[in-house]
Amino acid sequence: MAQKQLPSPSARASAGPGAGGLGHGRMSLVGVPVAVVGIVVMLVVPLPPMLLDVLIAGNITAALLVLLTSMFVHRPLDFSAFPALILVATLFRLALNVSASRLVLLDGYAGKVIDTFGHFVIGGSLIVGIIVFAILVVIQFVVVTNGAGRVAEVGARFTLDAMPGKQMAIDADLNSGLIDDDEARRRRAEVSGEADFYGAMDGASKFVKGDAIAAIVITMVNLLGGFTVGIVQKGMSLSDAVHTYSLLTIGDGLVSQIPALLLSVATGLIVTRSTGNSDMGSEVVQQLTRQRLPMRIAGFGALGLCLIPGIPKLPFVLAGGTMLVLSTRVHPEAESVAPETSADGDPATPSPDSLEAIIEDIRVDPLEIELAADLIDLVDPTSGGDLLDRVKSLRRKVATDLGLVLPPVRTRDNLDLPLHTYAIRLFGVEVARGEAPPGTVLAIGDRLDSLPGRRTQEPVFGLTAVWVPFELRAQAEILGATVVDRSSVLTTHLAEVVRSYASRLLGREEVKMLADAVRRTHPAVIEELTPAQLSLGEMQEVLQVLLEESVSVRDLPRIFEALSLRARVSKDVDGLVAAARETLGPAIVAPYLHDGSIPVLSFEPTLEQRLLEGLRVSEKGGFLALDLDLSQSLMNELSALNAQAEQQNISPVLVCAPQIRAAVRRLTATTLGRLPVLSYSELSGPIQIRSVGVVNARTALMPT
Repeated sequence: MAQKQLPSPSARASAGPGAGGLGHGRMSLVGVPVAVVGIVVMLVVPLPPMLLDVLIAGNITAALLVLLTSMFVHRPLDFSAFPALILVATLFRLALNVSASRLVLLDGYAGKVIDTFGHFVIGGSLIVGIIVFAILVVIQFVVVTNGAGRVAEVGARFTLDAMPGKQMAIDADLNSGLIDDDEARRRRAEVSGEADFYGAMDGASKFVKGDAIAAIVITMVNLLGGFTVGIVQKGMSLSDAVHTYSLLTIGDGLVSQIPALLLSVATGLIVTRSTGNSDMGSEVVQQLTRQRLPMRIAGFGALGLCLIPGIPKLPFVLAGGTMLVLSTRVHPEAESVAPETSADGDPATPSPDSLEAIIEDIRVDPLEIELAADLIDLVDPTSGGDLLDRVKSLRRKVATDLGLVLPPVRTRDNLDLPLHTYAIRLFGVEVARGEAPPGTVLAIGDRLDSLPGRRTQEPVFGLTAVWVPFELRAQAEILGATVVDRSSVLTTHLAEVVRSYASRLLGREEVKMLADAVRRTHPAVIEELTPAQLSLGEMQEVLQVLLEESVSVRDLPRIFEALSLRARVSKDVDGLVAAARETLGPAIVAPYLHDGSIPVLSFEPTLEQRLLEGLRVSEKGGFLALDLDLSQSLMNELSALNAQAEQQNISPVLVCAPQIRAAVRRLTATTLGRLPVLSYSELSGPIQIRSVGVVNARTALMPT
């Protein structure tokens, strides 16, 4: 097989970053600055008429190229050099005006191009030339430039106002797993570039407007200067001076106004274009000829105008007939597709009374999201709803974080829910409920009293929040609030529910699927573990306990290896879980490490010995047989120490002897469900243990 040879470093260096495009590399690096310096020189150095003709032709051609480029780009940001190009083109055109004015006043001749525009284009008539020039100025200044400047100003303002919201949306997509880090960086760069572009276009439109004003002033000055030079210096009669210098001045003005008008139109096209997948011409033709009925109405309307007495019939017949002919080439809209039928002629969809439909109705979905009637837009792509895509991304993120493959999440509407409300169901039972009012975003923070909106609490952590109108999200961000869109709120809530109930979502079929996946890569592990030592049910029970304690089960090969070794000795669940946790020790500890240290809460040795003495074993695992006073005192002190640590922004873990770890976890699960419980054997490796509290429960330990 022939190997593909990579280019040498020298070849890549010589190619440059823009190799393959016209004008890139060293030529563009030096040519553009030299051209700008040349423009400045033109302002003070006289040019020969022939060179002026060449530069005027190049000016008109370059303006036409800019106009066509603005029509063929798919989005405005693809022409990001346009604002700077406007400034250079405006300066170049003004330099040509100065050079032409110098030649007209000194020699009464400024080259063939200006002479032709002054005599042939306007027929040698001064009145016609002035009127044509005035019309061009009005079109450019009043219509195109004024409108483009206003659109650029509004676009810059809206783009800058929307920039924080777009950044928050990117962060929310990244946190929910909808996009990766590379895509997030690309989107942030695109948002920043878009804001810079529209801000620059706001300023560049002022150049175009100023250029139109300068054209009027320069023309008036040239007219007065030409009359003065012709009459005073050259002794010409008034009629000769007017005829000579007026035609040249108007010709110079027309030569300047044509490229100026082209750039003004290009500016208007750029600032009024929205991002699309094709060029402007393709979009216009496609959208105008998409439907047959409007074209037919327009054609018959043109033909109807022929009924007006005295109006010429041929132009309107041609226009209307052409439109009707073109309408016949438009494909008719697709008719609704008939329902599929089976071989015997019955519809493929089962009837409501069929066995299949009844079974489908009684089926209980593991995960469901129910939406009120006014929240359907969250799942409607035509309304910008991306909830379904976010849920799909959440499934991938949960699989990456916990090793759990979520079943498909069913989304349906529920007219019985109050407006603005959504509900999350687990196996048909509602386990969480929240709200997401349409047209709002959730602002999370403490200083939000000045914001109008509906006061609430963030559904996951219970933080103070306000549902504010979407238009006020920038104001909320200025107040230091974290602003989250509705889909992100619902997805985050769903993610928390999944993590809280992950063990219940791991069914027997999911365990079999995971085991089959391990069998493909580590067949010996599965052959040794099943079915002689552990059944699928016993494996499921161990994995469920790990998920209950927020331990990822991604590393299934090592978990199964630990289970196979422990199962030779005993099949008690606590022992199997302890063996798996000891194998996963570094991975379990890693989320709680901060700069190589882990903050821990521990039991005073006397108390820990008392707990060891109170350990009892039952069919459901070990538990602590403690008197009520000791249990209450222990939990109160442990809760106080944990709260004290959290006030210092410290998230501690509780560490105890391996023998009682499972029992202590069961004791703290109801009151301190978020407090991780680790054993000493799991704290292996180069870890610095930092004690943030010791539980002694001395009051309960004192002899009576």
